[in-house]
Amino acid sequence: MTAPLTPPHQPPPDPWSANPPEPPDGGPGVAAEVRQAAVVALASGVAGALLGLLWLWLAPRVGLISDGKAVYLRNSEAEAAVGGDGTFILLALGFGAVAAALAFLVHRRGGVPLVFGLAAGGVLGSLLGWGVGVWFGPGQDVVAHAKAVGPKVPFDAPLELDMAAAAMLAWPIGAMLVHLVLTALFGPREPRPAEDFPAWPPLPTPQAPPH
Repeated sequence: MTAPLTPPHQPPPDPWSANPPEPPDGGPGVAAEVRQAAVVALASGVAGALLGLLWLWLAPRVGLISDGKAVYLRNSEAEAAVGGDGTFILLALGFGAVAAALAFLVHRRGGVPLVFGLAAGGVLGSLLGWGVGVWFGPGQDVVAHAKAVGPKVPFDAPLELDMAAAAMLAWPIGAMLVHLVLTALFGPREPRPAEDFPAWPPLPTPQAPPH
């Protein structure tokens, strides 16, 4: 006679149960991680408006002047155009670092979806910051602007990003690097299984001295 495999008064486990078991490490489930990543991406995208305003405020201006027939640079040796790109990239790196630090503090156990959320939010924030800076900055129609101010009157050129691809990647790259460093230094550690530790040989049994 064989004994049943299932203990008495206990129903067998249902493999199709609607309630999946919790993750063994105590971290959030996949659905929770996806929601967290979506919130991080949305918050980063909204923060891009502040990036655009800071870029508009801190970026050096390119001075233009018109003689009534053509528009010229006020200072042909000025590096303001390059400075505008550099200002945007530095600000984007800073925003990425802050976003990664805040995401790590709030969601310390965030996994791969959180990293993707930081990257996607960084791109969205950079695009929004670019648009806000250009929209609220000097007008894009340089000829109309020159006619409006008149000849021999200096005015500012519109904000531009000559290195737009690099500028759009600065925020997500900075966010992912900072999050990687924080996770490596302060992230939760998984316990090592017992078989990873070396087994010590048994101690010799002391023997009674002969009488």
